[in-house]
Amino acid sequence: MARTPMPRADLLAGTGFLALGLVAAVESWRMPRFEQLEVNPWSVPGLVPGLIGLVLVLLGGLLVIRALREGALAPGAGAARELGFDAETGRRTLLALLLTLGYAIGLVGRLPFRTATFLFVLAFVALFRIRREMPPGRMLRELALAALEALLVALAVGFVFERLFYVRLP
Repeated sequence: MARTPMPRADLLAGTGFLALGLVAAVESWRMPRFEQLEVNPWSVPGLVPGLIGLVLVLLGGLLVIRALREGALAPGAGAARELGFDAETGRRTLLALLLTLGYAIGLVGRLPFRTATFLFVLAFVALFRIRREMPPGRMLRELALAALEALLVALAVGFVFERLFYVRLP
């Protein structure tokens, strides 16, 4: 097995994937199974998220084990620079977190799902793609591309959840 250059980063990432996988698996188990409708058990809405959650648990656990073997808890194993954090990375991470929380807490449930998803994807793509130093014409093209991407994502996600997974969207 090759030595990982960032055991503390792997430990943190593995722990995050492990936690995310556990939440996904537990929440997918709690989803409706439609027994009263005599639905085929292989087509219930929680099956795919549950399987993905279990895979995340497995792979996150393996990453944690590897990181611990590589000395992730040793003194000096986790400097901020090892994790790849600088001021710009921190700002972009915080922006992504705020946008995602704004979508989940502020938009979903208050607006139709496709509208909320369109606005979220549009804001996310535009804020991460468009730069102040771009010429105005390029900015306009990037914004139009972001709007097209947002529209396609909102329509596709809505279709997949409602028509393929039979999940009622807010």
